[in-house]
Amino acid sequence: MARTITLLLLSAFCFATAMKAQAPDPELKRLQFQVGHWTYEGEAKPGPLGPGGKFTGEQDVRWILNGFYLETRATEKGPTGEWQSIEIDGYDPANKTFTFAVYADDGGMASGVSMFSSRTITYSGKSVSGGKQYLIRGTNIFAPDLLSFTWKHEVSTDGKTWMPAWEAKMTKAKPAPKK
Repeated sequence: MARTITLLLLSAFCFATAMKAQAPDPELKRLQFQVGHWTYEGEAKPGPLGPGGKFTGEQDVRWILNGFYLETRATEKGPTGEWQSIEIDGYDPANKTFTFAVYADDGGMASGVSMFSSRTITYSGKSVSGGKQYLIRGTNIFAPDLLSFTWKHEVSTDGKTWMPAWEAKMTKAKPAPKK
């Protein structure tokens, strides 16, 4: 029994050491321009995700977990009040796709994949809001200097009919002073 435990511990140590030696995939460098503080404003469209109306927000983006993932923490004020979210972006080298997972303080969540083409990011996935699942897709089109972008987000209840959920403009900014 002691021999089995020793072998298991040795195997776990070797696996952990091998995993630690890995470096983040070079594709992740494509996300570097997103690091920093962003502010945004936009308009939500009335639909299955809630009422329409203007919203504003800000987000901070940073590398986490030895540079394997990008974390975005956002705070937004809009038609349904204030809410916060955390997003984790990464790269799946086996499938050669960028991935995202978003979790909000109202219980909502979303996940999917993103694709890059020049200054455009397109994404698609699934979202859960108010206990219901939706399909989502969107496009972020960046300015040539990568310091701002327009964001269009769509939602579908059946995968056939798509409706606008919101449009926003995001701008890279200096972070607000700490209080």
